[in-house]
Amino acid sequence: MMGLPIYWWWIYAALVGAAVGSFLNVCVYRWPAEQSVLRPASRCPGCEQHIRWYDNIPIVSYLLLRGSCRNCGMRISAQYPIIELIVALIWLGAAVRLGVSVEALRSAVFLTVLLGIALTDAREMVIPDQFSLGGVAIGLLLAAVPGDMPFLRALGGAVLGYALLWGVKLAAEKALRKPALGVGDIHMMAMVGAFLGAAGALVTIFLGSLFGLVIGVPLTFMRGQRKVLGTYLPLGVFLAAGAAVAHGWGTQLIAWYLRLLGM
Repeated sequence: MMGLPIYWWWIYAALVGAAVGSFLNVCVYRWPAEQSVLRPASRCPGCEQHIRWYDNIPIVSYLLLRGSCRNCGMRISAQYPIIELIVALIWLGAAVRLGVSVEALRSAVFLTVLLGIALTDAREMVIPDQFSLGGVAIGLLLAAVPGDMPFLRALGGAVLGYALLWGVKLAAEKALRKPALGVGDIHMMAMVGAFLGAAGALVTIFLGSLFGLVIGVPLTFMRGQRKVLGTYLPLGVFLAAGAAVAHGWGTQLIAWYLRLLGM
């Protein structure tokens, strides 16, 4: 199979990504509600009829059914095919950029988990442990396979990411004299460290905080909400964006910063 033309691997990666995106949709809806992603099987929220396999093909079925349930005609959220398409592009991009390799798999999985975290935190203000702690396990497992991320570097990144955000949480609570940050954000940073290492975790925290300050805080006030440091700011969304940037350009950003310092 290794003799296949590279574009076949790209097609395969996109198809796998679309299937993963379909599963991600289920996780985003069910994990925050502490429901199983295996049972019950996919059903229409309107008529509660079981969705047959041929009506559950990623992207294709939505287009063929024109975004409606075959049984009752209820409109289906466009989020489903959009997420499937985004994840398909993530996996395709990883395959094109990194070839058939563990690094391509690491990149695709990491960005997929980040997308799931951003969606659940934006929708429900929660980061399920299945994404964060499950992501830690996957990141360390992939680091155990020979590649660009040594296991000890991944383990050190996970510990540092976890410890740093715990430190921020304790300092903020002492300064504000009230709860600050969620445990989900801390678990998430352990996952980021497991994939990106200590340097990537540091870049993520810096960029996530910057995005939250520049984008999140103004949006919060525009919605008429004043509790910026409490319930209404989904930090995981901005940390996910920061981690995605750190994943793609973290090395270049660190090198640029060191040049500014004359190092």
